[in-house]
Amino acid sequence: METLGKLAKKTLVQYKDQPAVKDSKGTLTYNQLRRNACQLANALMDEGLQKGDRVAIIMSNRREHVEFDIAIALTGLIKVPINYRLHPKELEYIISNSQASILFIENELKDSVQMPIKKIDMDLDYSYYIKGKSDEFPNVEVNGDDLYALMYTSGTTGNPKGAMLTHRNMISSAISLNMACDITYGDTIGHVAPLTHGSNFLSQCSLFYGLKQVIFNKFSPEEFLEDVEKEQISVIFLVPTLVNLMIHSDNFDPEKLKHIKSINMAGSPIAVEKLNKALDLAGPKFAETYGLVEAPMTITMMPKNELRNRPDSCGAAGPFVEMKIVDENGEEVPNGEVGEVICKGSLVMKGYWNNEAETNKSFKNGWFHTGDLGWKDDQGYLRLVDRAKDTIITGGLNVYPREVEEVLNQHPFVKETCVFGVPHDKWGELICAHVVLSDSSQSVSKEQLIDLCKENMASYKKPKMIEIVEELPKSSYGKILRKKLRENYKVQG
Repeated sequence: METLGKLAKKTLVQYKDQPAVKDSKGTLTYNQLRRNACQLANALMDEGLQKGDRVAIIMSNRREHVEFDIAIALTGLIKVPINYRLHPKELEYIISNSQASILFIENELKDSVQMPIKKIDMDLDYSYYIKGKSDEFPNVEVNGDDLYALMYTSGTTGNPKGAMLTHRNMISSAISLNMACDITYGDTIGHVAPLTHGSNFLSQCSLFYGLKQVIFNKFSPEEFLEDVEKEQISVIFLVPTLVNLMIHSDNFDPEKLKHIKSINMAGSPIAVEKLNKALDLAGPKFAETYGLVEAPMTITMMPKNELRNRPDSCGAAGPFVEMKIVDENGEEVPNGEVGEVICKGSLVMKGYWNNEAETNKSFKNGWFHTGDLGWKDDQGYLRLVDRAKDTIITGGLNVYPREVEEVLNQHPFVKETCVFGVPHDKWGELICAHVVLSDSSQSVSKEQLIDLCKENMASYKKPKMIEIVEELPKSSYGKILRKKLRENYKVQG
């Protein structure tokens, strides 16, 4: 089985004179990238680190992410990418849990980690750390089942868990994304979402074709559109939140996306109304995929030309995974019935790092249980309903928040919504909705929104409580934090 290291070696040599990665500091050719990555790899080995040791990384989007990806792949070390926007307690928990040997961190962030660990300041020390080291490929034997990364879950239900991703997992994800996004020679990959998460899986795709990657450190809708046009980006990863911001931008002009071939949209579901608007404004450029940290990016893939016909689906099973929908007893349900999404295959992680209990809970008879609810049609296309833990039970009846959100999002003045259950003495839970309007000058009454729900769904599914708010709490990856809203309410009745 190929590894990322073997793949990188071929690419770094074959495309040595081609541009490899560009950020605000300039552009590296593949030969320059090879030199930097090999110097980093040998510096880590000279440090005394050995295959299997963990290397923690806390930094914003910058070209060194690509250098680390290759250095880690060449040495058999394990990368621990950490979102720099996390709370210091969360940062320290992940570093401690992963038992990282060394931490690479940006200067302005280093005070957020006070625990004892060797730190390399990316802004002050990094160039000296690799300076003078050998730029030859290190001689380390790595195979496809060796761990490449520990990627931590968001921790919405307790402490985050480290998903153990192998070289085989990463290559399976990259090949799938190549297919989903029609990636080929001559493409330019852009990164504006965090390279510690979803966008990093797209980064690995460049190694198959010797592609140029352009890294942006922040997202501003106006600047983003200008940059995408200027850099002739053809493939990029965006979460639905960023898609909404882009298409609602005052200066949105589809002409600025003329070089874009594929926008890999993933990370969280997008409302059908918002997706249709994006398709109307931007055209058929969206390659939707569904995955988890534990099965990165491509449990399902939706062809761009099919998305308009199935806007409520996230696609059919990708090439490196089997998928089933099962009931609470683990028995497969008929097509059209809602159950839990489970999967297995070379895309799926080995398990959770140092967490046998959670690993055993998540894997049953070799199948990984995602915790997501959905149903398949007769052609295998998946419709996600919700997270199992987010299901609202009111008066003994199940209500899936997403189905209520889909109706609320039909209102032309509604920008985004979050529906959740509030504890109630009599009914178990009441349905509550927080709604953000697309323009604060617009006026929508709560009664109008409830009437909209009455017209489109069973009465018991309509919200009993609606709040018009300025914004919804989100994670640093753009996911709406339903749990945080739920925690603000006491038992009703």
